Amino acid sequence: MISTNDIRRGFLDYFGRQGHQVVPSAPLVPQNDPTLMFVNAGMVPFKNVFTGLESRPFTTAASSQKCVRAGGKHNDLDNVGYTARHHTFFEMLGNFSFGAYFKEQAITHAWTLLTKEWGIPAERLTATVYHTDDEAFDLWRKIAGLPEHRIIRIATKDNFWVMGENGPCGPCSEIFYDHGDHIPGGPPGSPDEDGDRFVEIWNLVFMQYEQEANEIVGNLPKPSIDTGMGLERVAAVLQGVTDNYDTDTFKALIAASTALTQNGDQGEFKASHRVIADHLRSAGFLVADGVLPANEGRGYVLRRIMRRAMRHAHLLGAKDPLMHRLVPALVAEMGAAYPELIRAQPLIEATLQQEETRFRQTLDRGLKLLDEATAGLAPGGTLAGETAFRLYDTFGFPYDLTEDALRAQGLHVDRAGFDTAMAEQKRAARAAWKGSGAKASDDLWFDIAEQSGSTEFTGYAQDTGEAEVVALIRDGARVDHATAGDTVAIVVNQTPFYAESGGQVGDAGTILADNGLRATVTDTSKQLGRLFVHHAQVEAGEIRVGDPVKLAIDVRRRAAIRANHSATHLLHEALRQRLGTHVAQKGSMVAPERLRFDFSQPVAMTPADIAEVEAQVNTQVRGNGPVTTRLMTPDAAIEMGAMALFGEKYGDEVRVVSMGKDGPDNGKGGTYSIELCGGTHVSALGDIGLLKVVGEGAVSSGIRRVEALTGEGALAYLNARDDRLREAAATLRATPDEVPARVAALVEDRRRLERELAEAKKALALGGGTGGPAGPEDIGGVAFVGQLLDGFEAKGLRGAVDEARQRIGSGVVTVVAVNDGRASIAVGVTPDLAGRFDAVALLRIAVAVLGGQGGGGRPDMAQGGGPDGSKGAEAINAIRAALAG
Repeated sequence: MISTNDIRRGFLDYFGRQGHQVVPSAPLVPQNDPTLMFVNAGMVPFKNVFTGLESRPFTTAASSQKCVRAGGKHNDLDNVGYTARHHTFFEMLGNFSFGAYFKEQAITHAWTLLTKEWGIPAERLTATVYHTDDEAFDLWRKIAGLPEHRIIRIATKDNFWVMGENGPCGPCSEIFYDHGDHIPGGPPGSPDEDGDRFVEIWNLVFMQYEQEANEIVGNLPKPSIDTGMGLERVAAVLQGVTDNYDTDTFKALIAASTALTQNGDQGEFKASHRVIADHLRSAGFLVADGVLPANEGRGYVLRRIMRRAMRHAHLLGAKDPLMHRLVPALVAEMGAAYPELIRAQPLIEATLQQEETRFRQTLDRGLKLLDEATAGLAPGGTLAGETAFRLYDTFGFPYDLTEDALRAQGLHVDRAGFDTAMAEQKRAARAAWKGSGAKASDDLWFDIAEQSGSTEFTGYAQDTGEAEVVALIRDGARVDHATAGDTVAIVVNQTPFYAESGGQVGDAGTILADNGLRATVTDTSKQLGRLFVHHAQVEAGEIRVGDPVKLAIDVRRRAAIRANHSATHLLHEALRQRLGTHVAQKGSMVAPERLRFDFSQPVAMTPADIAEVEAQVNTQVRGNGPVTTRLMTPDAAIEMGAMALFGEKYGDEVRVVSMGKDGPDNGKGGTYSIELCGGTHVSALGDIGLLKVVGEGAVSSGIRRVEALTGEGALAYLNARDDRLREAAATLRATPDEVPARVAALVEDRRRLERELAEAKKALALGGGTGGPAGPEDIGGVAFVGQLLDGFEAKGLRGAVDEARQRIGSGVVTVVAVNDGRASIAVGVTPDLAGRFDAVALLRIAVAVLGGQGGGGRPDMAQGGGPDGSKGAEAINAIRAALAG
């Protein structure tokens, strides 16, 4: 039997031999269409090529594209498990021509592959064409030799493809396989077409017209081909089964779930095993492509898928989390074709296990409430919408999970009542919001959030993206457009721009559009905790609400921010290991040019402390260990050793960032740093480059601050410091290595000269020098020495007065020193005169003249000063007068 992997490989090999470029599958998160939640068709990655907005180095291509239909208008979730061909995840085989060939070659390729390469009997195949497409009708007769009754004209939109109100469009030609008359159902276009006998396996789209406002306005200059063949459907045909879930891939996944649950895959358990197999594929591939469970957006769709599968695992009797134990089977079946599954296997398993563990904690209580609420309902009855909302709000039951749980009982859910309860919750949230205190501003953001939903952040995995403008704010009010020169706040449905929070600054970059718009984003902030607001200057063109736009962050700036953010995590742990576990983050700032980290610490760090912290961080950087993120509950994260970051508000789930390697007994399983953090980080620690601490000081009592640089900033800092060292060496006529000794010698020389100068000034003050010692005056029989000196240091006054007292033996000494207009004065009285004169009293007389107050000391020695140095001589005269009086 041909395997699904063989079919995929055979399709790509065939078109590769026909000159097509074999293109790998794009990620499930659309890179070029903001209106789509997930890639849902094989042509989605090529949309811009078909519209002429983008060119590729090839004109024909083939791919096997991963697709998900589980949210928005493309939602197959409710039917999965109960039909033969509905899936949330599927693969679309497709061949594409961008003007290189058209209908004849497309039909030839399809017929050749199906009947000659794969050997499908021609008599089992039927084609449809759009009812006016005579060209396609004739080609099917010519190329395939199909009789006219097996070329069915379809007049409905099912056989006419459009990209949207505007853009390429054209007729389709679908190929159906007939399973045989033992299966109920009729051919396409018949009253019984919804049966399972005739199954569409391939759709050929002939893009040949241009459409504007839903009206065809002309022919495309280069008619193109877009085809899509469901791998699961054609696998069923080639493996001789009528049900996609009987193909080899699904059989292997279902066999794994039956083995683990010990329940067969038929009867009452049939749908549950199928749901689990299908949802395992969706969950695994979505996580591998960067989507994690969340309460909104793509993450919420993933959570709905996971929880629906987990409820069916519960129905199968699984007592412990089951889904993560099935991941090896998924990787074994599909990992060779999609290596991202192998790479992400640990993350997929951990995410599934954590989500199921958490969900099981509330599942029993939620199901009990559901049983109680439906106990009195008759078959066909309806569950109150308020009860469904309580299940959603309290127990995390998505609405469709409640619907699915009641389906087997023949019960329904009041959707209108559910929506009413949801609206009431939003009203209460608005009333309770504290916000900034600016009611008008808060109302504006609430209106945007309620009309358009939260902004989905795609920047963990992407630097660019496409989005739809949902609101524009100028001068505090909503507007419908903005033009060149306007400063405007822009809100979009999804963005790679990080909004400032948790100490990390907001991203900057550009917003562009095909109409010539260019807006420079200078900052990104967050409102209500869920709206990302891009603060921008419109440089050219015009932006309108509803416009599709292209967003690109400043990659170089973001890289520097990521490096600094990851460095703060390493710095935090290094501080704890060096200074002690009392260290806790008290604030941070992560910008592109530097980082700042505040932490609890009673005393200053020593140079040895700083050197050791730097060494620890740089050891981790050189180790170049990976940086991993996981999603879990705060309690589970803290239990595994994660540290919560200061200032962050944590909800039911947190991102846990782990990095580096440490000893196995560190309480973190050998991981150096584990923290709760919603910011962006490097993928490997080597991307930080280098950390250099450039400052350490006090912020407040018990709080210290470290400032540091990383990467190019740290290198520039060290280079600049090295340049200054070389300049100093040149000035000293020494080598850089000799600078410390030379500077030490210069400092010692200066100190020696300062001492000599002080001695010289003291000698001058005492009347020394070439003029010989000055004799004291006699004032009323008391010897008095009074000296007024410019530039004499105040700290030398007492010494000068002491020496003068010793020299005269008995008397009073006063020395006034004037520096920068201010006067300092010292007064000394010899012991024999202490009973007659008080040095403090004499000092205060002089200080008053100098414009000062007070002064102090002992009866034999006192010192003070005043602001008016010009009156130094008058101060000395005042003491003379006091002695004479």
